[in-house]
Amino acid sequence: MPEAFATAPPGGLLAREHTVAGPRFNRWLVPPAALAIHLSIGMAYGFSVFWLPMTHLLATTNATTCHAQDLLTEMFSASCNWTVPSVTHTFEMFIAVLGISAALWGGWLEHAGPRKAGFIAALCWGGGLVLGGIGVYVHQLWLLWLGCGILGGVGQGLGYISPVSTLIKWFPDRRGMATGFAIMGYGGGAMIGAPIAVALMRAFGNGDSARGVAPTLIAMGALYLVAMSAGAFGMRIPPSGWRPAGWTPPTGAARKAMITERHVHLNVAWRTPQFWLIWGVLCLNVTAGIGVISMASPMLQDVFGGRLIGLSKIATLTPAQKAAIAASAAGLVGLISLFNSLGRLFWASISDFIGRKLTYTAFFVLGMILYATMPTLGHLGYAGLFVIAICLILTMYGGGFSTVPAYLADLFGTQMVGAIHGRLLTAWSVAGIVGPFLIAEIRQAQIDAGVAHALVYDRTLYILTGMLLIGLVCNLFIQPVHERHHMTPEQLAREKSLQHEDANRGDPVLAARGTFGFVGVLAWAAIGIPFLIGVAIALEKAAVLF
Repeated sequence: MPEAFATAPPGGLLAREHTVAGPRFNRWLVPPAALAIHLSIGMAYGFSVFWLPMTHLLATTNATTCHAQDLLTEMFSASCNWTVPSVTHTFEMFIAVLGISAALWGGWLEHAGPRKAGFIAALCWGGGLVLGGIGVYVHQLWLLWLGCGILGGVGQGLGYISPVSTLIKWFPDRRGMATGFAIMGYGGGAMIGAPIAVALMRAFGNGDSARGVAPTLIAMGALYLVAMSAGAFGMRIPPSGWRPAGWTPPTGAARKAMITERHVHLNVAWRTPQFWLIWGVLCLNVTAGIGVISMASPMLQDVFGGRLIGLSKIATLTPAQKAAIAASAAGLVGLISLFNSLGRLFWASISDFIGRKLTYTAFFVLGMILYATMPTLGHLGYAGLFVIAICLILTMYGGGFSTVPAYLADLFGTQMVGAIHGRLLTAWSVAGIVGPFLIAEIRQAQIDAGVAHALVYDRTLYILTGMLLIGLVCNLFIQPVHERHHMTPEQLAREKSLQHEDANRGDPVLAARGTFGFVGVLAWAAIGIPFLIGVAIALEKAAVLF
């Protein structure tokens, strides 16, 4: 009988103590379980495929009356089409709620365990999409926000930090690589989810995407509920004291100064200067990156125009040529998703060898060079180099997300790293608002002032360069946490008792010594094949650029 369906201890099937790995388990089964969750919630980055169809749900509306309505009226109106800004508030909501829910329930997650947290995340994200689909059916904007934005955001928060916290405990020898695997899934979720959503909208709507929005949201909610539940029930935790076979923590000169073997409690960690310095590091790195993500396609069209298709005169463009330019720029979206995803695994893995602090130093130094150079590349018409710069920036944007959990584990220990990571994700919530707002507002101000479209991003890119400089300074000030902040043996024992580690039945010496086997091949194939299909689709779209 599979280990997942063995007789449950008193805590029940979802209890943390029931997820302790047995001797036949293999730790390489945890990454695909984590990826199943992160690839599902990563569809957050692909939600833009719904915005335009959502604005054409009603065939006939009074344009004059509807245009005059305020947002509160629009929330409850069933007779007027929604506007693009109104529906895009959904994205802002679930990114904001992601950070808030991760901060609020990160401590509970550590005690509840990855299976219970992952299953509740599946119910919230999958159920939220279903509720949002119902909101589209009855044309109630508030119901769309409540389902996809609020409930879905809770699923995002719990689903994001739970797998990361678990993987860190399974891979003490490769913390960066382990977290890179999971968070790579979040960056690549749109590569899989967006094409599925587009195909389903066309199929359900018989070619009319607007008619297919509601059933697509409901179908994808059900799909993600199943995928995330499978990931949650596939999760295991190592017994207390477990280590990989043949590995011992480095000591003395071999141990890196920034990596502690002690643990800091959540209630203490967020009061240390190290926490707020890392908060600033993440916020500034994400603000710069997400600002570029939010305007990448229009930026490419504004800066290069007809040169994207080999023309030099923008004024003589025909409608067909303008469409070709838009298609070329849209190819950048596929590249962004690909580099955002792969950069998460690449940089996090590199950080295992060069350290987290040096990795972030590389982010900021290389980022400043790239951001400061992009205006010049635009002026000279080097579209290819401009695109390469954006892709490199996106690897470091994704790498910042995947490296920070290992950075936290190095500084604060692994006992409560999930909860600490949850608090830190409020930096993402702030950056998700500041970055897009900054680049959009400055762009509009430049246009209103009569600045040529090809030059409207120069000032913003220089401002983002300055923000990266501040992030570099924050990173350079990060030092090991003072020993006075570490938990005493008594405090650590109490925390372990709250996590029911005293009830763990696993043997730390014998646990998780099983072979990879057929189950491992099947698990990785179930994740890897859809991911590779998504990569192929992204490359096909990006080929238009070249």
